[in-house]
Amino acid sequence: MKTQEPKELKDIGALLFKSAPAVRVINLITLYRTVTFPLLLFFAFRENMPVFKWLLLASFLTDAVDGFLARKYRATSVLGSKLDSIGDDLTILAAIIGLFITRMDFMKEEAAIFIGLLVLFFVQFGFALYRYKKISTFHTYFAKTAAIVSGMFLLSVFFLEKAYYPLFYTAAAITAVELIEEIILVALLKDYRTNVKGLYWVLKEKRRQ
Repeated sequence: MKTQEPKELKDIGALLFKSAPAVRVINLITLYRTVTFPLLLFFAFRENMPVFKWLLLASFLTDAVDGFLARKYRATSVLGSKLDSIGDDLTILAAIIGLFITRMDFMKEEAAIFIGLLVLFFVQFGFALYRYKKISTFHTYFAKTAAIVSGMFLLSVFFLEKAYYPLFYTAAAITAVELIEEIILVALLKDYRTNVKGLYWVLKEKRRQ
């Protein structure tokens, strides 16, 4: 008796192999971040930081490339946005694990900030699952800015081998604001939506209604 393939897997297969060429290439680039996550963990735990940091750089660069191509070719989809969010989260997680392994002194020193951001993330993540039965994929302007600044900080630690504190505090502040904004957006938006510019635009839209 043949087992039925889960619908989500069928959708991913169609998106990656049966969609238009531009969409296919963009989503394969997006999928790279998810596929590379186990490799990042492997090299991090082996403390092979030269390979780890270059793979991490490649993951952050693919985030910029697929976003640019998706806007240029208007190749966006709900599933593609979800894959993008998962890849982004896994890349950040791999980088933080790398920090734990190589810069435990820094992690202990700034533990309050890391714990605070982690709490905000799980509140946002859990609230979205409760509200929509799936993770949010707003991709707000704040989220994009937080990803860029956080990526710059994390890469600087591994390539320069020191923590640049002003950049760290800037990344932490922007990330905190972004997570709070997304919690508010989940509360305001009853129906699941992707690629929301931000709270200002949602409130503006509600006023017009």
